[in-house]
Amino acid sequence: MRLSFLEPLYKQPGPFASVYLDTSRDSTVDDPDAALEVRWRHLRDALVAEGADQNSIIAVADSVGSDAAVPGTHGQALFTAHGRLALLDELPAPPARGRAHYGALPDTMPLIVQHAPGIPYLAVHVHYRGRHSTAARGTVRVDAEAGTWPLTKVSPGQRLHEEFPVAEWLRAAVRFGRALHGHARRIDAEALVVAGDVWARGILLRRLPPSLRAEVTTVEGAGGSPPGRALLEHRLESLFTGRLAAHDRALLDAFLTQHAHHGSSAEGLSAAVSALQCGRVKALLLNHHPKSPLRLWVGPEPGQLALTKGELRSYGVQEVHDDRADAALARALVGTGAELVVVPERRLRLCEGVGVLLRYVDPAPGA
Repeated sequence: MRLSFLEPLYKQPGPFASVYLDTSRDSTVDDPDAALEVRWRHLRDALVAEGADQNSIIAVADSVGSDAAVPGTHGQALFTAHGRLALLDELPAPPARGRAHYGALPDTMPLIVQHAPGIPYLAVHVHYRGRHSTAARGTVRVDAEAGTWPLTKVSPGQRLHEEFPVAEWLRAAVRFGRALHGHARRIDAEALVVAGDVWARGILLRRLPPSLRAEVTTVEGAGGSPPGRALLEHRLESLFTGRLAAHDRALLDAFLTQHAHHGSSAEGLSAAVSALQCGRVKALLLNHHPKSPLRLWVGPEPGQLALTKGELRSYGVQEVHDDRADAALARALVGTGAELVVVPERRLRLCEGVGVLLRYVDPAPGA
């Protein structure tokens, strides 16, 4: 996963206020807005306790709950820099618990994890109820939406809607299939997920271009979704859970190959820190541990991080402090242009939850 979406945040100097909270409105409580205000009040108190200035508090407060138009369960991630809102992002899933931090580094790892796996896809729902014959009367309705999972849950892509007389469906399916192929190429879609009437969707699938037909997954059951939510959202949830995007799978395979053949990839926090100090990390592999106690010493620049205060001082860095390891690693990745792959532990358990894919391999001695 490329982290360029965070570059504008890290270009600003700290300190930062970082806030994650549930901003869902369609809950079972009588007054969702009042419940949201209570959740924010607890996080505001936490920021104050950590020394946040009044301007930072106001900047967050002015944007909390500004996503009232987003239906369903979701959350917000908000970041300030020097008392001004620096980044606001919607969370596809609300945080299990609200989270607030004020410090020299922004707490971005929970946001990064919610962006994963970042799978580009096309969803299609073919609506038809009637006799399975092109001589029948009636209409075939087709909805299609391009998106990136899971971000589409809170920021749906543009939806296509077409209606065709059943008698014209054989020819119309060819034209619609070509349109889908164009959309798939533009977003480099990794999956075409199709639901709806078996007969009507079968006509469409048999008329798709061969390259797109190879990416098809059909799903059963009702394919509708609430207004404002991703098309086929619940089907996509079950289909993509635990899956890596193709690009991330390639990075994981490269890590495993490098480890097996050269022994030059590494695991553990020490190896990750050493490689990031030198700008040698192509991608960091991470088993996400939100409650990890690991901490690092950091300086003002992205590559200034170390396991101990003395080590960082030995490099001539004078302004040092300790911070959460995940916050330090995230800044270093963005600052050095490295990528991140969030790897489920059931797929690969990494030492201390961290693995390193290097940009280049040092030649063997005597080579």
